Amino acid sequence: MLESYFVKPQTVGRIRACWIGAEIERYTGWLSEQGYSTRTVRRRVPVLVAFGEFARLRGASVPADLPGYVDGFVAVRVAAHRGARHAGVTVRNVTTTVRGPVEQMLAVVLPGFERTGRPHGELPFGRAVPGFFGYLTAERGLRPESIVSYRHHLACFEDYLDRIGITGLRELSPAILSAFVAERSGAGMARTTVRNSCGVLRVFLRYAYRQRLLAADLSKAVEWPTAYRLADIPRSISREQVGRVLGAVDRRTPCGKRDYAILLLLVTYGLRAREVAALTLDDIDWRRDRLAVPGRKAGHSTAFPLSAVVGDALVDYLRHGRPPSSDRHVFFRAMAPQRPISRVAVSACARRYLLQAGIQVPRAGSHTLRHTCIQRLVDAGFGFKAIGDFAGHRSPASTEIYAKVAIEPLRQVALGDGEQVLA
Repeated sequence: MLESYFVKPQTVGRIRACWIGAEIERYTGWLSEQGYSTRTVRRRVPVLVAFGEFARLRGASVPADLPGYVDGFVAVRVAAHRGARHAGVTVRNVTTTVRGPVEQMLAVVLPGFERTGRPHGELPFGRAVPGFFGYLTAERGLRPESIVSYRHHLACFEDYLDRIGITGLRELSPAILSAFVAERSGAGMARTTVRNSCGVLRVFLRYAYRQRLLAADLSKAVEWPTAYRLADIPRSISREQVGRVLGAVDRRTPCGKRDYAILLLLVTYGLRAREVAALTLDDIDWRRDRLAVPGRKAGHSTAFPLSAVVGDALVDYLRHGRPPSSDRHVFFRAMAPQRPISRVAVSACARRYLLQAGIQVPRAGSHTLRHTCIQRLVDAGFGFKAIGDFAGHRSPASTEIYAKVAIEPLRQVALGDGEQVLA
């Protein structure tokens, strides 16, 4: 495997002569399987050889000893960087480029090794309130996306309690809860975000009281800011702006082919980001020209006629942009490691091209194009029941927000005295 990346035999021999040469070669094979570029492999392997030598000189004798030398190796590399004073390269960059490959290799070759920086496995309040996230799934029936939201908001609350020195739930009080909400409100967050945070906190406190982990039900002490449902207008854009967004995509590259297909799905069918990310090859019926969207928010599936434009974009990506994979998902990351794209990446894709096209909208993202699609249906005179079914709305109230934007009547009012329109 090393010969695929290093031409000189002496270089390959030097790598294999390293006492962790077998582990480095195994890691190199893993990088190749994940689709990492030759440049990346050539940049990482010398770092790993240097790490092996660093650990050996300080007493490491077996690969299991290596995790204990990661911090020291990173510190030495950072100190050397500061001494050299490289222009434009920060200490954080050096730390990332050193610690990242070393810990990634250890995760590949050492079973059970956990990388630092992102504690994905540990749940907030997992020890203080065991069973809460199981309750959300089993009793409340929340989707995985909702569980992620609960984890985020409760992690923020847990961090807040750590900062103010609260070590147990029994120390909570209405004053502490009010201070947390006030801090969230003063951090520049949208009112809806603060309300969501308060809603999560209320559910959490009620559960803790039910499990007798709290002496009193403090959920009623969490007051949230008032947010009116119809206070904001939908984040739709015009047909001309949609053309500018699509025109900003460089469709000559594999990444551009993927992004173009994603944007068309968002604006044509009004799909959510998670629905685009979840699409599989089995959801596309080429013979009947149908696109299936299973597992929507309302708990049902929808089948759309496959638009010729969308179909052509999907074919172009599948033939010339999608990496070879046995995974049935349609859309993949453009960079290694090769794995299906996430809902966050779908929204970031839409945001990128909206900004690149010079379109200013509140909270630019995939929902901007979803709102645009639904608004076109409203303007075309479709009934709200049909629009709600098309968009996969759980409740008719979700569709009502588009009723207040009657563009054509407002245009008539602006052009005349408006008496006939308002009569």
